[in-house]
Amino acid sequence: MAALAWLLIPLVVAVIAGLWGSWANRTRKARGDGPELDGYARFRAAMEKPSPRA
Repeated sequence: MAALAWLLIPLVVAVIAGLWGSWANRTRKARGDGPELDGYARFRAAMEKPSPRA
């Protein structure tokens, strides 16, 4: 019986890992690139300004 318990432990862990993996890899609602592109545009605008010393 003890050997059966030692064989069931990896099996249960593998099932739990499979469930977690499928949950972690689920498709999520796409957010789009809007916020990232807006931030990049602000960054570029800030970098293109001439420095006050020049």
